[in-house]
Amino acid sequence: MFHASDGGTFALDWLLHSDVSGIAVQSDNVLAKDDATPIVIIIPGLTSDSVSPYMKHIAFGTAKNGLNVVVSNHRGLGGVSITSDCFYNAGWTEDVREVINHLHKEYSAAPLFVVGTSIGANILVKYLGEDGENVPIAGAAAVCSPWDLLISSRFISRRPIQKLYDRALTIGLQGYAKLHEIRYTRLANWDGIIKSRTVRDFDTHATCLVGKYETVDTFYRRCSSSAFIGQVSVPLLCISALDDPVCTREAIPWDECRANKNVVLATSLHGGHLAFFEGITGSRLWWVRAVNEFLGVLLSSPYMHKQNKVEGAWPHSPLMQTSIDQGPYLNLTDGMVAAMGNEHTDVEETSEDHDQTDQTAPVTDNHVPSGRKSHFATNDDKTSEDSGGSKGSGIIRRCLHQLSRQSNKSIWLLAYIAIMSSWPLAGAALRYLHRRMLMKSLPGRGPK
Repeated sequence: MFHASDGGTFALDWLLHSDVSGIAVQSDNVLAKDDATPIVIIIPGLTSDSVSPYMKHIAFGTAKNGLNVVVSNHRGLGGVSITSDCFYNAGWTEDVREVINHLHKEYSAAPLFVVGTSIGANILVKYLGEDGENVPIAGAAAVCSPWDLLISSRFISRRPIQKLYDRALTIGLQGYAKLHEIRYTRLANWDGIIKSRTVRDFDTHATCLVGKYETVDTFYRRCSSSAFIGQVSVPLLCISALDDPVCTREAIPWDECRANKNVVLATSLHGGHLAFFEGITGSRLWWVRAVNEFLGVLLSSPYMHKQNKVEGAWPHSPLMQTSIDQGPYLNLTDGMVAAMGNEHTDVEETSEDHDQTDQTAPVTDNHVPSGRKSHFATNDDKTSEDSGGSKGSGIIRRCLHQLSRQSNKSIWLLAYIAIMSSWPLAGAALRYLHRRMLMKSLPGRGPK
């Protein structure tokens, strides 16, 4: 349990690398103050906590890769009650700031990374933009951020499928409010909370009153992370699916990400909201693997951010300029990663572009803290190491690498595509057989 400066409390749930590695440890399993093992702080989404399935995916996947993980649960979640008159919201960064500063002070030898998901991603990017260079964060990743809360609020009320998600999120928020009914009754409009049909209704009767925002639109505008992405000064991977049913592609700050040399914006054609299922049974999440590869590459490179306390404006760091200049956007389709530059490139230049994208952080053991060997070397990194070969062989290696990644495609996605594409033909065949049987059953219509 963590105690905030305003008297509030919230849960910090740890998962150490030793917990999943099978290595024998002391019975108390306490993390030593001088432990240099990197720590990954995870910020959950709306009404989610450390027991949510996707939280378990990222926590266990990251711990198995050799890092220690701590989930920073929002106030009132994770089994800890609200102890002050302050509730979290989509733009509340104070809790994250206090947790990060506390962990940096307690474990100063360990590099800190932060991963935010959904609303947690919005909070993360806003925090990074607010503090600029003055953050003790080596790198970060934001997955499925809503970016612009006002645009997302309008998007989620457009069509029936979006309204269904809107209603589901509202029910989750109402459940959260019922856990803390005594305080919400005193600080907000309890009748309005119970009668809320949309997230916007809930924000009107609860968030705005507790957070003292004039209107819902004021709250959405002030707390949208798209307004802060330009001031981010740490290496940041942003992952969004273009078919996200909750966070629309219309809210993605394309130009702002292009202008910031520290940001890598990765968009996939499919993936939904925090889904990106892969594997034969769809039991793995692609974004978990992508985030871990990104953090691993940063860990074994000279591009990790170091805190630099400055006053006033925050100058942009030149980190990751090599890869960003090639093209800040990554289009990820079926698990394959291809750099998309601003200019057209010939076929002969493709392998060089791919290798240059991987230069975000070359994998070398010399930069791993405390002599720890990196566990994150991937096929992409091996390909970049062989860049001295011929261009033709580089193209072949890239094609083989892409074909190998296609095996991660979920069989459930393939089954869905097969059903949807064959249903018209199957339906026509069934109707034809039904008519034949009906004709035979009618008097005088049977075979002579």
